[in-house]
Amino acid sequence: MDLFLEIIKAEYVEEYKLRLFFNNGVVKVVDLQPSLVGEIFMPLKNIDYFKQFSIKFNTVEWENGADFAPEYLYALEDAA
Repeated sequence: MDLFLEIIKAEYVEEYKLRLFFNNGVVKVVDLQPSLVGEIFMPLKNIDYFKQFSIKFNTVEWENGADFAPEYLYALEDAA
C-alpha cells in the first residue's frame, strides 16, 4: 500500500535550504531558492520571513499561505 506523502518535520538549514522529514522515512535537504517564483513566494525571498514556516496540512507553509506540495518537495534534488 502506498503512503500518502507527508512532511512530518522540517528544519531550517541555511540560506533557502530546509531539511525535510517525510513520513516514508526519507530525509532530504532541499534548496527552495530557485522555486521562489510568483507573487505568493516574493515575501519568502526575505530570509527572516523564509525561516518562519510551520507544518500545516502535511507540508511546509508560511503565514501568507505560500506552500509547496510534498510531492514537489520530494522530487527536488537533495542539496545536502
